[in-house]
Amino acid sequence: MYSLRVGDILDQTRLVTAAPDLPVNAAAKLMALEQVGAILVIDDGRLAGIFTERDIAFRVVAKNLDPGLTQVCEVMTPAPITIESHKSFGYALLLMHDNQFRHLPVVEAGQLIGIVSARNALDPDLEEFVAESQRRLHLWREAD
Repeated sequence: MYSLRVGDILDQTRLVTAAPDLPVNAAAKLMALEQVGAILVIDDGRLAGIFTERDIAFRVVAKNLDPGLTQVCEVMTPAPITIESHKSFGYALLLMHDNQFRHLPVVEAGQLIGIVSARNALDPDLEEFVAESQRRLHLWREAD
C-alpha cells in the first residue's frame, strides 16, 4: 500500500473546499455534513490554506473565539505543504508525520486534485479487521 501512488489512493469526489471568509461555525457544519476532517480553502482559484477539525479545537475553542464571527482564514494553516499525485503514499505519510499534520493536499501539474489523510493508511487494515471480526462473530454464533 505504501508504494502506491498518492493519486491512486485519494478520493477526488471528497474534495471539500471553502472561501476564506466562511465563518468557522459554517465550516464546521460543512465538515460534519460531508463527514471530512479538513476543508481546503480556495482564494481566487488557488489553494490558500487548509482548515481542520484540530484548528476548530486548538485555534478557536481553546482560545475562546466566537465561531460565528471568526473566519476560516483567521485560523487556518496558510499555504499548506502539498504533495504531487505521482509520489508514493509512504512518502505522503512521512511528510505528515514529520510535519505533525494529518491531511495533505494533492496536486497534479500545479492543480489541486484532492486530499489524502493519515486515515487512508488505516482504511484497508480497518476494513480487513472488521471483516475478520464479523467472520469470527458468525462462526461463534454457529457454534452455539
